Amino acid sequence: MKPKRLRTLAALRRETARWRAQGLSYAVVPTMGAIHSGHTELVTQGLKRADRVITTIFVNPKQFAAHEDLGKYPRDEEGDAAKLGKAGCHAIYLPSPEDIYPQGFATTVSLTGPAKAGLEDKFRPHFFDGVATVVAKLFIQTGADYAMFGEKDYQQLKVVTRMAKDLDIPIEVVGIPTVREADGLAKSSRNVYLSAAERQQALAIYRNLTNAAERIRSGMNPQAAARAAARKLSSLGFKVDYVAARNAETLLLPKDANEPLRLIAAAWAGKTRLIDNIPV
Repeated sequence: MKPKRLRTLAALRRETARWRAQGLSYAVVPTMGAIHSGHTELVTQGLKRADRVITTIFVNPKQFAAHEDLGKYPRDEEGDAAKLGKAGCHAIYLPSPEDIYPQGFATTVSLTGPAKAGLEDKFRPHFFDGVATVVAKLFIQTGADYAMFGEKDYQQLKVVTRMAKDLDIPIEVVGIPTVREADGLAKSSRNVYLSAAERQQALAIYRNLTNAAERIRSGMNPQAAARAAARKLSSLGFKVDYVAARNAETLLLPKDANEPLRLIAAAWAGKTRLIDNIPV
């Protein structure tokens, strides 16, 4: 399949109006490009729920801090389109920054709740406001029935789910389990930056999260298990930003042994920052 490329809001709305007129449902997969099998799995899962899937590709400048190089973010429209077409995606929305943030744009979604959990937000304070602002726009612009997000960016999934609910945006946010390499490494566009040695080192994140989850299920205190995993990763040469055991829905520190838990980690292998998480 060759997805239709839509570069303006008017073109997007013409296409989605045509789908609606035919009584078709559709899902949106928001991305920043650099498409890999984690993204195409979201397309596959979207097709299980809806008649059509539209993928958005927009490298959002509001998600980048001053020290992060927006210009170096990988871009490959032709390669991305080929991968998405093979997965069965029907359309790709490719707005420009001027389309999303036109002259005079003055509105930002401001967040609390899961966005202020002391995880990613501790290291990237303005990141989720930027994510929520563009995702709210994409939800409204596409008018999709479903939005497909990977669980790898777990805090992001909880932020956009809460945001859509709070703003009464009529869309169902669907979380899809993390897609992994055969050896367990979470698929990520950042993995291409890992050297061969760092690629091997990176496997320890998932391995230590799995060990910590097993310890918690065996009765170990969740915070003690998380601290032990962090110490182990540090001993293996990682610069650890956090390993945390949190309530799986609110991302707050758990108060009850029966709460659903999520183990969440962020650590640096060399110059590459990796994130991962697993349910307990």
